[in-house]
Amino acid sequence: MSAAPISAPPPFVLLHGGRHGGWCWKRVAAVLRRAGHVVYTPTLTGLGERSHLLSRDIGLDVHVQDLVATFEFEDIEDAVLVAHSYGGMVASGAMERIADRVRRIVFLDAHFPRTGESHGDMVGAARAAEHAAMAERGGEGWYIPPSDASWYGVTDPDDAAWVNSHTTSQPLKTYQDPVGSTDRAWSHPGMFIECVPSSMQPHILERIRKRHAEDPALSYRLLHATHDAMVTAPEAVSELLLEAVGVGSE
Repeated sequence: MSAAPISAPPPFVLLHGGRHGGWCWKRVAAVLRRAGHVVYTPTLTGLGERSHLLSRDIGLDVHVQDLVATFEFEDIEDAVLVAHSYGGMVASGAMERIADRVRRIVFLDAHFPRTGESHGDMVGAARAAEHAAMAERGGEGWYIPPSDASWYGVTDPDDAAWVNSHTTSQPLKTYQDPVGSTDRAWSHPGMFIECVPSSMQPHILERIRKRHAEDPALSYRLLHATHDAMVTAPEAVSELLLEAVGVGSE
């Protein structure tokens, strides 16, 4: 009698946040790969190693297509999709097209928008205005220049130097565009990881906690780490992501 086939561990797709790139997942990706998982760390158009493509025409829809294309051209199935910060906007929009390829979606201190909301809606009027002001001061009115690593809670000198040497500018348009339908993201099995203290607006966290209380398909975890936890606490982040693989399974 032949042995039952052993299924491969599900792949991870790790999506970075604003002004970052796939590079920021280096430490977490190493842990997940040692655990036997295939890991993809796509970089959105105009950021990171694709910063030479920076253009005022890049909007949220381009970034959504970036993520969709990663799934389609890499033939990714049964994945754990992890989104950090601004990446939650992208992942939520992309889920309308890739949900059937996603086992579970994880929001790491990430924006979880409802249909039609923008990044500006997520961060609030004051912070949205500051982003626009940053673009006016140092981005020719259309792009947001990099912020110091301390903006993301990175204070270790070596880590800060690494982050500061890799962050890039981002089109303001990506922060201002409304996302399309996010219905599939809101109904999909997932996990929300709140970094404590969180950078998310209180009303956003409240509605996510409400869904968690009403829907066992959404797990909620607290992580005592800075916003850029994948840089400052990669082992703790990796532990939660490996937990997410099996949450809700029999």
